[in-house]
Order: sequence, then structure tokens, then C-alpha cells
Amino acid sequence: MQLNISGHHVDVTDPLREYVESKFERLQRHHSHITNMEVTLIVEKQIQKAEGNVHISGADLFAAAEADDMYAAIDALTDKLDRQLIKHKEKARPH
Repeated sequence: MQLNISGHHVDVTDPLREYVESKFERLQRHHSHITNMEVTLIVEKQIQKAEGNVHISGADLFAAAEADDMYAAIDALTDKLDRQLIKHKEKARPH
């Protein structure tokens, strides 16, 4: 699994990078076929945004989250992607 973290109008510091990595490890537990994940951290005026794109076998999942705090935006982003991964995995299961 490859994780790319970039920032738009924000410096991606080591604590932010470690926090994103620790949160995205949780996604790896739900789906073992994740090949690539891209996270973009954005600051626009007073709004902190986090956008994520997850490439898995059979689909590409995208989610975005906004909050007043960057860490809260990252939490919301991982929750959204987690739900999407679980839903995709259940759809792929034979009935």
C-alpha cells in the first residue's frame, strides 16, 4: 500500500503525517486489496479540508471532509472512507 500526502496552502508537518498514517492504517484492516491512497490537506480561509482518494481492485473511492480543525477533518475523512470500503466489500460478496 502506498500513501501519498500533500498539502495545499498548508505545510504537512511530521505530526500531521504520522496522524494521517495512523488513521489510514485502520482502512487497511477492512480491505486488503488497497493499492494506493492519496490524501490532500487544504486550508481555505478559516476552513480546514481533507480530501482522500483510495484505489482498490475494482473501484476508486473518493471522500472529502471539512472542519474547523485539521485533525477533526482527517477523522471525518477516514470515517467516510471506512464506510465506503465496507459497503464496497459487502457488494462484492456473493449472495
